[in-house]
Order: sequence, then C-alpha cells, then structure tokens
Amino acid sequence: MNKKKFQSFNLQEKSVLVRVDFNVPIKEGQVTDDTRIVSSLPTIQYLLDKRAKIILCSHLGRPKGTIVQKYSLEPVAKKLEFLLKRPVRFVKDCIGESVKKAVNECPSSEILLLENLRFHPEEEKNNESFAKELGSLAQFFAQDAFGAVHRAHASTVGVTKFLPSGSGFLLQNEILALQKLLQNPEHPFLTILGGAKVSDKINVIQNLLPKSESIVIGGGMSYTFLKAQGFQIGNSLLEEEKINFVKSLNGSKSKIALPLDHLVTEKIDSGSKANITQDQNIAQGWIGVDIGPKTILQIEKLISQAKTIFWNGPLGVFEIPEFSSGTVACAKMIAQATKKGAFSVVGGGDSIAALNFSGCAKDISHISTGGGASLEFLEGKALPGIEALQNE
Repeated sequence: MNKKKFQSFNLQEKSVLVRVDFNVPIKEGQVTDDTRIVSSLPTIQYLLDKRAKIILCSHLGRPKGTIVQKYSLEPVAKKLEFLLKRPVRFVKDCIGESVKKAVNECPSSEILLLENLRFHPEEEKNNESFAKELGSLAQFFAQDAFGAVHRAHASTVGVTKFLPSGSGFLLQNEILALQKLLQNPEHPFLTILGGAKVSDKINVIQNLLPKSESIVIGGGMSYTFLKAQGFQIGNSLLEEEKINFVKSLNGSKSKIALPLDHLVTEKIDSGSKANITQDQNIAQGWIGVDIGPKTILQIEKLISQAKTIFWNGPLGVFEIPEFSSGTVACAKMIAQATKKGAFSVVGGGDSIAALNFSGCAKDISHISTGGGASLEFLEGKALPGIEALQNE
C-alpha cells in the first residue's frame, strides 16, 4: 500500500493528532489488558523524541453518542502514565473550547489524551464539522488505530481532509504482516479459525482457502460445519442458514480440518459436568464447548509442519477456564512453532488473551491489534481508514 508514513513528515516540535486504539477492557477502574496500549508506544516515543505535542484520541466501547462514565478513557490515561513513566494530561472532552485551551496550554514533549470520541454521535457518522474541529487541534495526523481503520468515522477518515496524514508504526507493522500472509506466505500455510459464527468468517475462508494448505475450524462455528457433513451436534451452536455455504466448500473438503472429538457439557457454566466424546458426534442434550484431545493432537501435527500460521478466534468457550484447554494448547503450539522458525500472526481478543494467559505472546511473530480489521484486510477489502491517508 503506497501510503505516507507519519515519520516522512517533519514533526520536530509540531503538534500531532494521533488516532490510537485504546478500546481496552476495564474492570473496577483498572485496565485489565494493556496489549493495545503497549502496541502504540513506539509511535508515541518517536514523537516524544521529536519534542512534538502529542494529542491522542480514541474510542472505548459503544456508548452510542452519549456520555457513559464506564466508557471514560481516564483509567487509560493512568495506565499510559505508568507505562511511559511520565505524566499524561487527560482532557474531559475531545472537542470544544476547553479542549482547545488544554491543547494550547500544553507545551512540546507533552501528551494529552482526549475523552472518548464516541461520546459524540458525530464521530460514528463521520460528521465533517466534528472532523474539522478535531483536526483543528493539530498540524499533522498519524493513524495508528488499526483496530478502527475498517470504520469510516470522523477520527479515521474525516480528519484526513484537514491535516497532512500518514500511518503510525503500529499500522505500518500490521500492513506488512498481513500483506505477507496474502502475497508471499511461505508454505505450508496453516489457517486456524475459531469463534462463534461462520457468518463472521465466510469471506476470510473464501479468500484464504486457495492460499492455505490447511484450514482448521474450531469453536462454535465448527458445529455448523459438522452438521453440514451429517454429524450429530446435540444442542451445540448452529447457524442453520450457513449450512449451504459450508456444503459449497465440499470441493476443498480435504483442506478443512474439523474437530475429531469434543469436550461437551449439559450447561455452559463453570463447574458443570463435562465429558469427552468418542468421535465427532455430540449426543442430544449435550453442548460442545471445547475441542477434545484427539483434535489437539491433529492440530499439533498441522502446526508442527507449517511455515506460516494465521490464527483468529478461540477454539472453545475460552472465558470459562474449564473450557479453555484447546485454545490455550493452540497458543502454546503456535509459540513453539514460531521458535522453530515459522511466521505466525494471531488476531482477535480471545486468541490474544490465550497467548497472554499462557505466557507465550512474546514468541509470536505478529499479534494483530484489530480483530475485525485484520479479518477484513484478509478478505481483500479496502479499509477506509487506510485508504483515506495521503499517497506517497
């Protein structure tokens, strides 16, 4: 993608608006996973080294254009202060006179974090006046929120009409890693897809099937695949309307690896009775919640042979510890393969959480901070927040 990089501008002692993706989980006022914040640090540090005035803007959650206190970015400012070991000025709005005053009073080499963009309905509507006011805060714009570039919002698209704009380091790294999967992957190329719904992954499956030697299907979406092949799936998740799509993939059936056995339960609750099935069938009254040991061995073999690995989506109901074994095992196996020379890309919140939980995130070649954005990129779609940046 022939787009300008933010470092190609002269940013010395300039004011720079940086769209970051600080849409992170917060519990009781504390950030519980700082992966996305840490990923933004190289861009922020570069601007600090240039003695720039740094104005960070982000969304958090879905407040739907109203002020919802639990979606305030104030806890993120505190976490960023901790990570940078320097003050971060938090501004309680993202546009308006109070914001302009805070920006004007802020000296070079200082950081401001604006309040949640989505407290204003104009953000998601890509309102031009809102974008112009946001753009008036700075002299340059750096797009570093890969997790938001698939949305045509004021802070991802609109603002680029009013400021010289380029990609930050996080966005540059995302594009390089994902382009490598699409354009020149080393083979064998293994794709592992989990999560609840087939409908979320249809286009990715279609785009990566010709490029991959194998596609592992796990999680809730695997039961629709199994049902399409005539297996019993009990009370497991099913997208009846996607069975015909799955059947249309029969020509590529040899490439698709489905679960060989399952962890099943009668109720999706911690402490519920659970069993391992003998084969691919799930009896009536039981619900599939994780892959079984035979499936883990099948995936281990495929991972050990792969030179390129892309993984998105958990292989079970990962948020309940008793049903997380398959997802955690997958994380550890990919990390091990990466240590031995495979190129690995992992995306999606639960997959990243599994990497962090198993302590092997540091061993992955590239962790994608954008779940939906990375999938749309791999579908071959143009992403509006990237398209809007200046060309070289």
